[in-house]
Parts: sequence; structure tokens; C-alpha cells
Amino acid sequence: MALQLMKISIDGTIDTNVEPDSAKFFYVTTAETAAGDTLIVDAGDFLQDDGSTATELPDLATDNSYYTVYINGVEQMQGLSTYTPGATGTGSLEIQVPAGGPSIKENSPVVLHIVNFTPSSSGTFET
Repeated sequence: MALQLMKISIDGTIDTNVEPDSAKFFYVTTAETAAGDTLIVDAGDFLQDDGSTATELPDLATDNSYYTVYINGVEQMQGLSTYTPGATGTGSLEIQVPAGGPSIKENSPVVLHIVNFTPSSSGTFET
């Protein structure tokens, strides 16, 4: 008998869904933050998207999330901010204002946008 290549025959489908969970938090600065200083916004100082006071900042899903900070409607570089999830007194957003640059003026809007993704897959296979 001649040599033959043996292989597995599989037929299948995979369905993958990625569902984003988006949350926005809003804050208006109460004082100027000078260049070289850090603006710290506690979780309880933010307003939620519905106008109610936030009580907690959500966790970031490992490898499936991101956050974006806007000041005066301008997206900021990721390396300027530190995000800490948690309730009032624990959760916060810290923005380091670079030395030698402009300050963050009083009454400036700060928007924190958090997106967590929940991926799921299911499949069926026949041999």
C-alpha cells in the first residue's frame, strides 16, 4: 500500500461578540492647577452621565478596557493621568500638569470616559 497523508476533517463555526460598557464622568475644576502641580479628582467629586453624583469609579477589565481624559474638550495624553478605581475616598483621577506648560484654569471641564469590553465566543464543531 502506498503512503498516504492522514488528516482530520473538521467543520465548524465560531461566533464572537464584543460588548462595550461605556461610562462617562464629569467634573468642573474649582481652582487653577498650576504647571508642575497635580489635579486630584475624587470619585465623589464627579457627576455621572445622568447628572447624579458618582459614588464609585469602575474597575478596568484586564486587557479589555481603556480610559480617556478630556480637559476643555481636548483629549489628553495617557501618560499625564493616573486612574484609580473605587468608591469615594479611594477612587480618583490624578492629572499631572507638565512643568513649563499651561495650567488648568478654574472652571475647566474634565471628562473621564471609561470603556470596558466583555468578549464572548461560542462554537460548534463536527468531525
